[in-house]
Amino acid sequence: MNETRNTDPPTSSEPAGWSDGSDGEGGDKPPSRGLFGRILGRFGANPGDADEPPPSMMEAAVAGQAPGLLNLRRKSVDDVAVPRAEIVAVPVTVSLHELVEVFREHGYSRVPVHRGNLDEPLGLIHLKDLALKHGFGIRAPVRFALRPLLRPLLYVPGSMPIGALLQQMQQKRIHMALVIDEYGGVDGLVTIEDLVEQVLGEIDDEHDEGKEGLWVQEASGQWLVQSRAPIEAVEAEIGTRLVSGEYEEEIDTLGGLVFMLAGHVPAQGEVVTHENGIRFEVVDADARRVKSIRLRLPEDSAGAEETPVDGA
Repeated sequence: MNETRNTDPPTSSEPAGWSDGSDGEGGDKPPSRGLFGRILGRFGANPGDADEPPPSMMEAAVAGQAPGLLNLRRKSVDDVAVPRAEIVAVPVTVSLHELVEVFREHGYSRVPVHRGNLDEPLGLIHLKDLALKHGFGIRAPVRFALRPLLRPLLYVPGSMPIGALLQQMQQKRIHMALVIDEYGGVDGLVTIEDLVEQVLGEIDDEHDEGKEGLWVQEASGQWLVQSRAPIEAVEAEIGTRLVSGEYEEEIDTLGGLVFMLAGHVPAQGEVVTHENGIRFEVVDADARRVKSIRLRLPEDSAGAEETPVDGA
């Protein structure tokens, strides 16, 4: 999940940075810590808050029932960010028609905007701002300028705990961050919804694909699978283990498995064979990544009972 429906403030003249959010506006009045800030305080992040009034029923429910609450400290931004190769972004020179097509195709409400490439980000464009400025009509304006519509982004290191980023997003009211590496390049992207899901679980909206949308069975023993399909889900679907031993912690998706087996980014049409006889045909790929894969079980096992997956 990459997007969430939220309202953001107009672009601030102060650039979003690496601060911890303690420089909130309002003079000497300290900024509100918000719901998750208070939950972290109850969890032990701020031992000096013992004199605070009891939490609300909602806070108590979240603190007591959300099994992922520990993730706020245990997981870092790198663990939840969308990798660079999957970031949907547009150049500042994009036309109105092209920008609308990006929003329509991907279903996002926010998209990063860059100058020459993704390592030169300028901010983000919100679909709401675009619609309020130019309406929903077919007729394009005589001149279209994207830069005045940009909102600020946060720039954070991948090692930051997700709880710290969640508080910063809430305080600054900026709900998208780019993950920056040690050289200032962009490594990934994370939204506030990605962080909340680590605590409350998956939040599906009308634009999200269910697991059933990640593959389709074309024939007995044959599937067309999106490369981003979780490897555990694919194993459960075909009834055969694909990853074991030292690679279990390293491979998360079917595309990652095919990349490892090939030893390079496979080209479209290339066929890679697993040691158990399963064949992976790359159906769609570009120079950087595999997009879709045709998985074929060995002919002698396609109609027979496959090796069950542990725990299935």
